[in-house]
Amino acid sequence: MNLPVSPAASAAALSEHWSPRVIAELDDSYIKVAKVLGSLAWHSHDAEDELFFILKGRLRIEMEDGAVELEEGQAYVVPRGARHNPVAEQECLIMLIEKKATLHTGTTMTAKTRSITEQLGDSMLS
Repeated sequence: MNLPVSPAASAAALSEHWSPRVIAELDDSYIKVAKVLGSLAWHSHDAEDELFFILKGRLRIEMEDGAVELEEGQAYVVPRGARHNPVAEQECLIMLIEKKATLHTGTTMTAKTRSITEQLGDSMLS
């Protein structure tokens, strides 16, 4: 049986920035949480949309045609193929909903890139 999970508490408990953790599965998608600060990397997901939901703080998602500013309680879907760069001026807690095939930073590899194995490592999935 699945147990209830608190996305905000799960994100707050993370010790590393930009290192998402899977907390649940929904059909062919993962529900992930992350603690973020600073800039991630310009990247895109060619075949998948990506939902950002702000649990605490503020997040700016820079895109080639402008930026979207998100506050606590707001959500935004980055459309597949859109180059974007998430930026948090102060520490921010986020929840993500992504297809299981979605690569953390698309085909862009940086020191912050995490594999799905790393994202599942501390997961709450049973």
